[in-house]
Amino acid sequence: MFRIYRDTRFSKDKSPFKPAVGAQFPHKARNTGRSVPGFYLHLEPRRCVGGGGIYRPDAAALARIRERMVGKPKEWEVVRRKRIPIEGETLKRPPRGYDPDHRFVEDLKRKDLYSMSTFSQREVCQPDFLATYVDACSRAAPLVQFLTKALSLQW
Repeated sequence: MFRIYRDTRFSKDKSPFKPAVGAQFPHKARNTGRSVPGFYLHLEPRRCVGGGGIYRPDAAALARIRERMVGKPKEWEVVRRKRIPIEGETLKRPPRGYDPDHRFVEDLKRKDLYSMSTFSQREVCQPDFLATYVDACSRAAPLVQFLTKALSLQW
């Protein structure tokens, strides 16, 4: 949980310390010191998102994910056929050791792999928002499942 207040008694700027709250729901293996996939929710005025994936995995985890894409292309193809919008920072060139003409080269260039859905403030304030968020996580679930398997974790 993030601190949502700050002592503004002697400050001209009375804005909150942090105008957002985020909640991460990582894989249960998070305490092993390894990079793990999971789900995320971010609530902020005019910027509310939720979804899942992996953000800034360590080099070993990223290598395992890339190897799974190349080694089990049918599994990755299933994820891509779901038309999940995958986001994250990418390399300019393919990683060393990977064919620049590989059919998944754009995915192999990724440093992060996550999918987020955007919510309006109106949606977030509705009584059924939890169901809306769960739907967003369900849409990202095939990606999270692939990442989980790539890292030899239990789904």
